[in-house]
Amino acid sequence: MLQAQNDQFNAFCDYLVTRRKAILLAWRKASGTDPGQTTAHSLTRRQFNDHIPEVLDAFERKLRSRPGGAENRAADVQKKQEEVKHGLHRWQQGYRLQELMHEWGHLHLCLADESDAFAAIHPEFNRETLAHLNRQMITLINEAISESTTQYERMQQAEAAGRMGDLQKAVKSINEIERRRSALIHQAVHDLHNDVLSVSMAANALGRTSTTEANRVEFSKMLGQGVQSVQAMLGELMELARLEAGQERREITTFDASAMIIDLSKVTQSIAQERGLFLKVGGPPRLFVEGDSVRVRRLLQNLLMNALKYTEQGGITLSWGEEKKNWWLMLQDTGPGMLAGPGAPMIVGLKEATASARESDVKGAAMEGEVSHVLTPPPGTQTTTITSHQKPGEGIGLSIVKRLCELLDASLEMVSSVETGTTFRVVLPRHY
Repeated sequence: MLQAQNDQFNAFCDYLVTRRKAILLAWRKASGTDPGQTTAHSLTRRQFNDHIPEVLDAFERKLRSRPGGAENRAADVQKKQEEVKHGLHRWQQGYRLQELMHEWGHLHLCLADESDAFAAIHPEFNRETLAHLNRQMITLINEAISESTTQYERMQQAEAAGRMGDLQKAVKSINEIERRRSALIHQAVHDLHNDVLSVSMAANALGRTSTTEANRVEFSKMLGQGVQSVQAMLGELMELARLEAGQERREITTFDASAMIIDLSKVTQSIAQERGLFLKVGGPPRLFVEGDSVRVRRLLQNLLMNALKYTEQGGITLSWGEEKKNWWLMLQDTGPGMLAGPGAPMIVGLKEATASARESDVKGAAMEGEVSHVLTPPPGTQTTTITSHQKPGEGIGLSIVKRLCELLDASLEMVSSVETGTTFRVVLPRHY
C-alpha cells in the first residue's frame, strides 16, 4: 500500500516537472490580472519567478521522499530558505504585504488546477492519495506565506529600529545641549554671585567677562545647529509618516527622465564643489518614461544629498539608462561605505536583499543565455561590521527612499564596502 502511494506521488511529481513552465506562466498571468498587484507589472519574468522554482523543487523532493527521513528534512530546510529569500526579495522590489499574500494565493490556485488536471488524466488514482496531495499543497502554501510574510515583517521592524536609533541620537544631542546650557548658566550665575551689588554692577560684570561672552557665542551657535538638525529630522519623520499612512498618491505622466536628472545634477553641482567633491553624470540625452516625475526627483535628491553628506573625499557618479521594459538610475559614491552595525539594521537588509535578488536573477539569466544586471559587490571587498560609519539620519533617510520606491513600484538595490564606497540602483517601470 505504501509503495503504491509512493509510486503515485512520484507520478504526480513527474507531471509537475513537465508542467513547470506552464505553472509559472499561469501564476504570472493570474497575478498580472489582479488589480491589487501593481508592482508585479514592472518585473521581468525571471524577476517575478524569483526563488519560486527552487520552492517547487523542494516541494517535489519532499513528496518523493520518505516522511520523516533525512531527504524529507533536507527538502523542508531548502524550501524554508527559499521562501525567506522570496519574502526578502519582494520587500526589496517594493511589494506591499497584501500583494505578497495575494501572490501566494494565485500560486496555490494554479497548483490546485494542475492537481485537478492530473486527476482527470489518471482516474485510477485513489481518492485518499489525491486528498493527501491536496493537503500537502495547502501545507506548502501556508508555510510559504508564513515564512515570506515573517521575513517581510522582519524587514519592516528593521526599518523601525533604524528610525528609533536616529531618534535616540537626536534626544542624546538635545540632552547634551541642555547639559552645556546648564553649565553655562551656572557659570554666569557664579560670576554674577561674586560681583552682584546692584543691577549696574551685574551688567558691568557681564560686559567685561570675555569668557562668558565667548560661551554665549558658542552656546548660541551650538543651539542653532541642534535646533536645525532636529527640525530637519522632524520634517523627515513627517514625510515618512505621510508615506506610511498612504497619504501620498502617485501622479503618472510622461516625462523626460534624462532632462530631470541633468537639471537636478546642475542644482547639486555647487554643493559638491563647496565640499571639494566631483559629481559626474552620464546617460542617454533623452529618455521618455511614464511615472511620477516629482517623486522620482525627490527620491533621487534624497540619495544625492545623503551621498554628498557622507562622502569626504572623491565624489559621486550618477548614471541612468533603460533595460527591457524598465529604466534605472544609479548613484555611486567614494565614501567610507555603509557597513552596518546594530544601529542600522535596514542597511543589512538591503544588502542581503540585493544579494538574494542577484542569486535568483543569475540563475534565470543563465537559462535564457543573458547577463544579470543586479548589483554585485566587487570581488575581495571588506564585509566586516563597522559601527563608526553609521551616520545620524541614515535609518529615516533610507526608509523615505524605500517608501518612495514602494509608491513607484520600483526596486532598490545596494552594495557597499570600505574599499569602493556605496552604490544604490533604483529600477523603475517605463510604463504603468
